[in-house]
Amino acid sequence: MKAQELDAQHKTKREDKIQVTQLIAYGAGGIIPIALFNIAGILVGLMGNISLGLNAFWLGVILIIPRLWDAVSDPIIGHLSDNTRTRWGRRRPFLLIGGILVAVFFVAMWWIPKGDMVRLWFPSEAGFQWFQLSYILFTLLLFYTACTIFEIPHGALGMEMTTDYHERTRLFSAKSFVGNLFAMSTPWLFALASMEIFKGPGGNEADGMRYVSLMIAGILIPLSFWWTYKLREPGFVRVAKQKKTPFWSDMKHTFSNKNFIMLTLTIFTLAMGFNFVNLLGSYIPIFYVFGGDKVAGAYLLGINGTVWAVTGLLAVFPLNWISPKLGKRKTLVLAILLMALAQLSKIVCYNPSYPYLIVIPTILLSAGMLFFFTLGSSMVGDICDEDDLNTGTRTEGSFYSVFWWFIKMGTALASFVAGALIVFTMFDQTQVMKVDDLQGSIREMRSKVKAWQDDGSLTAINNQLNQQADAQYSEAIKEAKDYLIYLERESLRWENLAVKNPTELQNQKRDILSKAASNINGIVNELEQAQNQLRGLESETDSSVVKSWANDVISLSLQTKLEKAKVNAFELWMHLETKSGETKNSREHYDELIEYITWVNSKLATINPSDSLGIIDTSLVEIESKIVPLKKQTPYTLLMMRIVEIGLPLLLSILSIFFVLKYSLTEQRSHEIKELIRLRNEKRDGNH
Repeated sequence: MKAQELDAQHKTKREDKIQVTQLIAYGAGGIIPIALFNIAGILVGLMGNISLGLNAFWLGVILIIPRLWDAVSDPIIGHLSDNTRTRWGRRRPFLLIGGILVAVFFVAMWWIPKGDMVRLWFPSEAGFQWFQLSYILFTLLLFYTACTIFEIPHGALGMEMTTDYHERTRLFSAKSFVGNLFAMSTPWLFALASMEIFKGPGGNEADGMRYVSLMIAGILIPLSFWWTYKLREPGFVRVAKQKKTPFWSDMKHTFSNKNFIMLTLTIFTLAMGFNFVNLLGSYIPIFYVFGGDKVAGAYLLGINGTVWAVTGLLAVFPLNWISPKLGKRKTLVLAILLMALAQLSKIVCYNPSYPYLIVIPTILLSAGMLFFFTLGSSMVGDICDEDDLNTGTRTEGSFYSVFWWFIKMGTALASFVAGALIVFTMFDQTQVMKVDDLQGSIREMRSKVKAWQDDGSLTAINNQLNQQADAQYSEAIKEAKDYLIYLERESLRWENLAVKNPTELQNQKRDILSKAASNINGIVNELEQAQNQLRGLESETDSSVVKSWANDVISLSLQTKLEKAKVNAFELWMHLETKSGETKNSREHYDELIEYITWVNSKLATINPSDSLGIIDTSLVEIESKIVPLKKQTPYTLLMMRIVEIGLPLLLSILSIFFVLKYSLTEQRSHEIKELIRLRNEKRDGNH
């Protein structure tokens, strides 16, 4: 019998209908698994690599370890929620606890210790990076465990809220709808984190995410109380009397279901493909389309992500029309074909001349993924009905936990393989980090110059000039002393390296650091001497004399920041010189970058901190305009990134079709199962 004929015969009963308020409350839970879950997997890897300079391969390893932990935590939480009996039900307590913990740990994982003073805790740069990787791993373990505490009972609850074949799809469509609605803002998180209001004048995206994450937590915690209060568990009355079962018995039983295995393997392969697109797809707009301009790339990612989310919202409606017409399995095949077409279209749509063509594959891919994951969750519910008929028990938590673990493992393997492939493509995260350091020091100088120009409090004669000048001296002294400690530590380290394995570049680096330390030491002495003289002035001293000291502190503060910029520029030049000597195929690329950084170095050398603020700002603007091209990656790297990002998901999409065709639980059989369960339960209730 055709699916259309079955649908004409099938009518949803009134008691199986999901109320609108329940639909909205349940759908709101999609924020965690659809939006926040992916943010952690994508932005932690991206920012760890291009903002903190951490190795992409080890970041990939870090991202896969929590998924291995999920192999333990997911089934445990699923089993616990199946066997929990409380006055509030067996699922809802997990929703409240899990939602709050997700909010707390989402904030914690962005507060990665960084900065010159933190680096001083460690004897080497490698030690400092391992410390950061360890912090990321620890907080990710906490965050993903919190996600598990929420998502496994939430997904299991969705299977219990209705037994109707199509209402179940409608319910999970609501989860996808609200999750994608929230996801409309998530692609802009990278752009928000890039804004100076969040990251500060000298910071980067990793700094900005610290404060953006606090806003997300402020939304999530109230929602956790709302959906826990609002949702109901209609099947708990019957399940409350159900006998509790051993953990290993549940797991063995779950893995013995052939249809369930075919469905989870299909989801697993598609989850891998999806996350290849998400992770590497973030690099391509920034480094291929916009040549390393992270601000322009973040803006395009934001637009592209919004298109993705809007498409996901709209795709819910054709899904609920197409699925009853074609049946769930055929609709799954259609979804996979849409995803394959999206990958093929990228061959043309990845175009630096027409950057916004990227939205075309995004529309196709978003629709396909929405169809796929929504139907996948709904079909697990159908499998649970089949299992209920055969065993007389409801173990949605166990089935959904294993199903969700396969999704997480697909995501983790994609992150791991993508991290290894980023290393294979020879992406240079050290280059990007050093350009960020240089750009940050230039922007910090510009911010300070602009503040002095706009404020004028240190150049105007007024009664509080002494206090204002003294405060500026104290701030400048602290900054110079902190930087001096860092320079002395680095200078000693490079001195030892130069002794063990002397090279011309190492000797130059040692000399630059020693010279900078000497200059900063002189600046500290001048600042302290000037501040003491300022404090020794009589209160009735002519304001023009105090004004002279105020002008001096501006000049001396800029000298410290200028020394930072010079050291950062030299380190970038040194890195590019080293890379140029290591490769033959990309020599022209590095020669071009070296020409840029040489010009920046010479321009920095011409800046005189004693000049007027207007002249200094003009020079800084000119330098800043030349910095973005320094992030350009080699042609080989950009080509390999595109090949990997397009090709691997395409191959996995083809493989997933093989698995989905092995799935044999038809729509007709699902309706029969529901009717048989109803008759059995009525007979059982009648006997009681």
